[in-house]
Amino acid sequence: MNSETLINTAIHAAIVAGDEILKVYHTEDFEVVSKEDFTPVTKADKNAHKRIQEILQKTKLPILSEEGIHASFQERKKWEFFWLVDPLDGTKEFIKRNDEFTVNIALIGGNEPLAGVVYVPVTHTIYVGVQNAGAFKLVQPDMACTFRTLQENGTKLPATNTGTEYVVATSRSHKNPQTEQYIARLKNEHANVRIEAVGSALKLARIAEGSLSIYPKIGTTMEWDTAAGHAVLKACGKNIFLHDLKTELVYNKENLANPDFVAF
Repeated sequence: MNSETLINTAIHAAIVAGDEILKVYHTEDFEVVSKEDFTPVTKADKNAHKRIQEILQKTKLPILSEEGIHASFQERKKWEFFWLVDPLDGTKEFIKRNDEFTVNIALIGGNEPLAGVVYVPVTHTIYVGVQNAGAFKLVQPDMACTFRTLQENGTKLPATNTGTEYVVATSRSHKNPQTEQYIARLKNEHANVRIEAVGSALKLARIAEGSLSIYPKIGTTMEWDTAAGHAVLKACGKNIFLHDLKTELVYNKENLANPDFVAF
């Protein structure tokens, strides 16, 4: 498959998965259970994973999904290209019914995100970024949506700015004293700092669109949490760095946990 077909397949998979998630979201029973790492998983996570896998398998590329079987590093390090997927990012936000959860699908090559799709099911908003082709946002995409649709009918990112405010994104469900200390330093360096709590990869998507300025993350995230949003950021001239603000976050590491990072 060519690159355009690949990203169009990912767009379709994200929208289909979003519909599956909403079917569960509008019921009374999410079937919440705890995984081995004590994080929650719901019927919606599982259903979205199944549909994404069915669609992406047609591309013949390997799939590394949070809810799938994780290949060993010995196998993964041989992959030239692969899909990195979080079928439902922000499960805690889903359970709280605050609407701030996303479907994340990234195409990884050479340890970096080449393209990414972040879809927000409740608002029916899709963010797509492709290396050397730009990043775009579209509300109410239909099932036939393609990257060309976004280029022709979507909004090119970044689309907004925070004006005189420096808006710092924080996690809605994961906060710690180290992050508070980092934010205190930002307040010393910037005027008009405002803090906004946002769930899931929506933080990265909103930095790409320009409504958030920065997201410092001190604490555990996994590669599938960030890859799609990272691709959207890179496609519009932004990025995710380690705390030296020079070293870019990379993917397909032996340990799939991300180090601390700053997105801006």
